Amino acid sequence: MGEIRVLATGLKFPEGPTFDKAGSLWCVEQEGECLFCYQKDGSVKRVKTGGKPNGAVAHNGYIWFCDSGENALRRLNIATETVETVVSELRTMPLNRPTDLLVDDAGQLIFTCPGSSDDPSPGYVAVYTSAGKLEIIAEGLAYPNGLALLSDNTTLLIAETHRQRIWQGYWDSHSLSWENLRVWATVIDAPANATMPGPDGMAVSPDGNLYVAVFGAGVIRVFSADGLFMHDIDLPGGNPSNCAFDPSGELGLVVTETEKGELLSVRL
Repeated sequence: MGEIRVLATGLKFPEGPTFDKAGSLWCVEQEGECLFCYQKDGSVKRVKTGGKPNGAVAHNGYIWFCDSGENALRRLNIATETVETVVSELRTMPLNRPTDLLVDDAGQLIFTCPGSSDDPSPGYVAVYTSAGKLEIIAEGLAYPNGLALLSDNTTLLIAETHRQRIWQGYWDSHSLSWENLRVWATVIDAPANATMPGPDGMAVSPDGNLYVAVFGAGVIRVFSADGLFMHDIDLPGGNPSNCAFDPSGELGLVVTETEKGELLSVRL
């Protein structure tokens, strides 16, 4: 289902697709140590960041991105193409390999810190406020990964990759609390604690459905806003890492795929 077009190839583990206000499409190249930009006219450019950039989001003139190599939350000034580290410690300890992030309706950055994929120790989810406050909002998850806010802006979904499920909770942006938790959907029917495949990055469509990149399964799995499975979108590569919707609608659903190193446009 869906017409698939390859926008770019030869990318070194692409992740974190996001659109800036000018309509340019950005993603990270985790193993290329850079941010990749696909511009409106089809031209491309790269900005070197160093480290191991991961999830990314455009916000207030910056591309904010997690850096699991530097254990930091960093950002690129789009206008000047300068990179700075914003946060690198929590409770006097380095951030635990931050992986993905989103911006809530209050302009706060929520990000996952799963640790190493080979380490069975649980990870956590934190929030960084515009006032510079940093707090953990969820702990004890087996590789917390992708994040999404449903259309109501208060239902926060967190992908727990190593248990193949997505959690739902009420996000209170004022008290910085994630409450009334329950399993929203099981993404893959697999034994508990199996490491792959599992849900990775996620995106909410304009009609309120959730699109989930299932790393290792080669599909985008689509769920209704109530967490009910709808259908799969088969991809040419086996390891989709993340996805995002083009606000203009021109590119439809954009997917980063790491097996082939491609940036894809899926017209639904």
